[in-house]
Amino acid sequence: MHEPTSEPPLWEVVESEMLQDCAVFRVRRDHARSPRTGQIHPFYGIEADGWVNVIPVTPAGEVVMVRQYRHGTRELTLEIPGGIIDPGETPHVAAEREMLEETGFGGGRLTPLGSVNPNPALFANRVHTFVAEGVEPRQAIQQTGTEETAVVLLPGSAVRNAIESGEIDHALVVVALCRWLLQSEGNP
Repeated sequence: MHEPTSEPPLWEVVESEMLQDCAVFRVRRDHARSPRTGQIHPFYGIEADGWVNVIPVTPAGEVVMVRQYRHGTRELTLEIPGGIIDPGETPHVAAEREMLEETGFGGGRLTPLGSVNPNPALFANRVHTFVAEGVEPRQAIQQTGTEETAVVLLPGSAVRNAIESGEIDHALVVVALCRWLLQSEGNP
């Protein structure tokens, strides 16, 4: 049986170099010293600007989703709108912008649900999640750059089943929707 231990010691980064700039992220290699052995080991990290995602909910209780092709999986996904926080933007402003650009929906009351690290083993940034209640169509979708999206209105009551069935399987979207569902349980 193991006894609980104190916090593990931090590793000392002795050298860090940028290896590649890939437009939406940068790849970094650190050499860090083990606090236990003193040996130096290489580690790789991905530096990216902060991200936002937003759960737009219509007055009828539908969640405004985005269906799009993702090059990583080479498949269509069902997601909530989101993206990179532009330089000089707050997460709140970025959430409003991304929602309007990707879905054409806007307005409503935007409330933060918190932030998470997408994967601390590799990423140093945070994803800020918002819910936008009472959104309505405001403009056409802005298909910019390489984005090709379609809007899907999913009844709020169907979100849990879409997660459980795997129809929604983007980890950051699942986390956001679970936070929203947990928050909604306390507010009838």
